[in-house]
Amino acid sequence: MKKTVLLSVLLLAGSALMASSKTDTKAALELMQRTTGCTELPVKLKISPKKSSDGTKTYFSYRVGADGRLEITASDPVALCRGFYDFAGSNGGGIYSWSGSNLTMPSPAKADGEKTVVSPFTNHYYFNVCTFGYSMPYWDWARWEKEIDWMALHGFNMPLAQNAYEAIIARVWKKMGLTDEEINGYFSAPAHLPWNRMGNIHGHDGGLDADWHKNQIELQHKILDRMRALGMKPICPGFAGFVPKAMKRVHPEVELIESKWSGGAFNNWMISPQEPLFTEIGTAFIREWEKEFDRCDMYLVDSFNEMEIPFPPKGTKERYELLASYGDKVYQSIRRANPRAVWVMQGWMFGYQRHIWDYETLKALLSAVPDDKMLLLDLAVDYNRHFWHTDVNWDFYKGFCGKPWVYSVIPSMGGKTAPTGILEFYANGHLDALSSPDKGKLIAHGMAPEGIENNEVIYELLSEAGWSANSIDLRKWLEDYSVRRYGSCPDEIKAYWDDMLASVYGSFTDHPRYSWQFRPGTVKRGSVNANERFFRAVESFISAGDSLKTNQLYLNDAAELTALYLGAKAELLLREIDRQYEKGDTVRAAKLEADFRHVMLGMDCLLESHPNLRLERWTDFARAHGSDDAVRDRYESNAKRIVTVWGPPVDDYSARIWSGLIRDYYLPRWEHYFASRKSGEPFDFAAWEEKWVTAPGLSAPSKTDDLFNTARSLIDYTAFIRP
Repeated sequence: MKKTVLLSVLLLAGSALMASSKTDTKAALELMQRTTGCTELPVKLKISPKKSSDGTKTYFSYRVGADGRLEITASDPVALCRGFYDFAGSNGGGIYSWSGSNLTMPSPAKADGEKTVVSPFTNHYYFNVCTFGYSMPYWDWARWEKEIDWMALHGFNMPLAQNAYEAIIARVWKKMGLTDEEINGYFSAPAHLPWNRMGNIHGHDGGLDADWHKNQIELQHKILDRMRALGMKPICPGFAGFVPKAMKRVHPEVELIESKWSGGAFNNWMISPQEPLFTEIGTAFIREWEKEFDRCDMYLVDSFNEMEIPFPPKGTKERYELLASYGDKVYQSIRRANPRAVWVMQGWMFGYQRHIWDYETLKALLSAVPDDKMLLLDLAVDYNRHFWHTDVNWDFYKGFCGKPWVYSVIPSMGGKTAPTGILEFYANGHLDALSSPDKGKLIAHGMAPEGIENNEVIYELLSEAGWSANSIDLRKWLEDYSVRRYGSCPDEIKAYWDDMLASVYGSFTDHPRYSWQFRPGTVKRGSVNANERFFRAVESFISAGDSLKTNQLYLNDAAELTALYLGAKAELLLREIDRQYEKGDTVRAAKLEADFRHVMLGMDCLLESHPNLRLERWTDFARAHGSDDAVRDRYESNAKRIVTVWGPPVDDYSARIWSGLIRDYYLPRWEHYFASRKSGEPFDFAAWEEKWVTAPGLSAPSKTDDLFNTARSLIDYTAFIRP
């Protein structure tokens, strides 16, 4: 009898384990099927965590069995997906990228022996708070699903998940007595919400409505459900203390601190963590969030983004006591709602504002928070190394005062299209952190681009670097990448990479923009490293077209690279036009202006064939969220604003090189400038920009039926323009 009962229990337990294993692998299998377009994949998937003395290893291992099926064993579902992507890429199965995919299951499946990859990091982090403004504010579920697929294939398991913050905090504030008008008028329009959340701005470019909140809640459910099904660890939003000024009406006893940003051009209001109301709201928010979306293990709370901190001077006892109390109060607001949750904080300020955040200041802020309840995102190691030229943060802060932290870089500010970044550093820079005596509790590798869908080689490289404890041979890697993307790597492509490494991908520019992306008359030289080697690189790439032009990813890249090439030539034309005006040769200036127009419209025409680099695609996402024409027009205007004037006064920050934007915004703005120079009459650029932002619609595009030959002819057309 006892044996029978015991056997029944064991069988039930075994069945439960088998069901659990199938559940763990189901989402990974569906992702592989979805991204390859193959519903019957010859794969066997298994989750098998491996423990070691320093924790659970993140790994994948694969082999091809005797039956020809690919067998992947991994620590978790994301590692399974990463293993599948590694196998496909290593065996002729292609690539999965934002601008297109040729990912397939290699057939017949083959592999030499067994391959095991153990990541030197427990987790792999992804996103920047600003990505939710510069890339994703109007995404629908279809686009989010593709992004989560991209994340998993590239091995990222710790993404930010910031959607619907406003919907949940609105519920909390309404229960406290604020009106719908006070709440939704406080929020910025969707593309500017990240800066609302960080306390930089409020109410910018319009507010939100109930339809927006409903949409975001539905979307966030799908996002979190898919992330969790894949075993990801989403970092959800927490309350950082920023509230509508109307909170003073409900709580007149509370002192609101006015925060200022961008030289005082923008403001917000903050409740000090010292106030009991801070903890009340922070705790109520997490409870309301988890009531809607279930428990989250990590909450992002940032109270000091690019702002001065209202503390006594450095070196004073009062400063450090107050900071310690601040840190404790922020943590307690989270702990009261969820004792298991971790407080996550961005570390941009540690490099950007080190004059404020010295070692003692950070140490004091973190001192009252348990080590295992804090995670610091060291966002911008590339800026430390190549722009600020300062000590890296893990050294300066002595292992981040014993708190777990994430090694990260920011490959793009504002989602700018122009290329920059030292590829050798992105391949191997993390090895310095891994070998540092001050590495402390380094638990994750990642990247925090402000905007994505640009410079795709960087992101592919970074994703692989995060799974490597050894040095990557960059040139070998670039050859392999080219084979995966284009099917082969002829000599012209090798020459292309050599010259790119000697120009835009061998240098780091904080904000790569061409001069024509600034308001006319303000900047004569842009910041893109478009030297002779860059021009030669693109010419080599196009010369490879005779053998590669049937490959769609090659054509997509040819459109983008030729546009970048022409953009650099357009900047040179502007300098020459200026010289002709200075000489008084208006006839020559007029001829060059016609050349400038031809080059700009050529760029626009090429990019109209690109899957991503089109303003129409961007505004279509925005308009799809509107419930009527008035709301659709408002969202379209907000989408235009974030990629152009931003504010004002944060003008031309995002600097996209997109069709639609070139022909309708950049080119006309310069033509008004040329006309103004001829007539001597000043032109009101600010009024024109605002009118363009708020007017719905775009002009009709021009699109080529022969992209490759159009690109080649445009390069030939500009041969006379050299640095």
